Amino acid sequence: MELFDQPPQPVNGIRVGVGGWTFAPWRDNFYPKGLVQRRELEYASRKLTAIEINGTYYGTQKPATYAKWAAETPDGFVFSAKAPMRIMQSRNLGKTGPQIEDFLGGIASLGDRLGPIVWQFDAGQRLQRDSFAEFLDLLPKQVEAHALRHVLDVRDREFVNADYLALVRKHGMATVFTDSPDYPSFADVTADFVYARLMRSRNHVATGYGSEELDDWAKRAHMWADGEQPAELPYLGTERAPKRKRDVFVFFISAAKERNPDAAMALIERLQATSC
Repeated sequence: MELFDQPPQPVNGIRVGVGGWTFAPWRDNFYPKGLVQRRELEYASRKLTAIEINGTYYGTQKPATYAKWAAETPDGFVFSAKAPMRIMQSRNLGKTGPQIEDFLGGIASLGDRLGPIVWQFDAGQRLQRDSFAEFLDLLPKQVEAHALRHVLDVRDREFVNADYLALVRKHGMATVFTDSPDYPSFADVTADFVYARLMRSRNHVATGYGSEELDDWAKRAHMWADGEQPAELPYLGTERAPKRKRDVFVFFISAAKERNPDAAMALIERLQATSC
């Protein structure tokens, strides 16, 4: 069965995708009828330019599995990955070095398909500034000669403030921007890349987001890539990052999950149409 067109390439350094690739409803509205499950990643990675691996939050895989995933995807495609929750939920974040090393050593088997690593701290978790700072010191800048990009998704609203931004900027790490009202939402740029998780897709809209909304997100993604910061988005602080080209990652996550692949593909089409 020949299924694949020429895979899309990142536009202006912007990659767009969804969370995961195994979801039963997608077999009705995204994957071709009759596609065997073992080829779903192969197919999805030729319609999108990135996928966020959510399963690693609940349990890591063997290095051979990561290598297999990488081999099934085309050149230029990348995975981001959520780090295991057992690390972020540790009572002593400053002592998680061996667990961090073990996780990163395994997922490095993705090779050049390895994109940002997402460290998610859930809303009910109360973080301590000193312990959190010690944790950031443990995150390496590279693994097996592969440069790492770290993304922090802190959902404790009391912890997310100007001091948090300063600490993150010091380490050159990114923070998650989300359009969800359920989590802290701020677009302050703190790294050499931008990471957005869009969580408002609706089931009754074929592309998850409406046409004008997708036009707006395409415009914002281009602005981020060109080193600008959209004025209409919320910010925690007044400091703005220097203007410079940046890689951008946009993922359609959760909400009406069955619509997210269509949202991602529709955004890719807009980015292609509006690229210089």
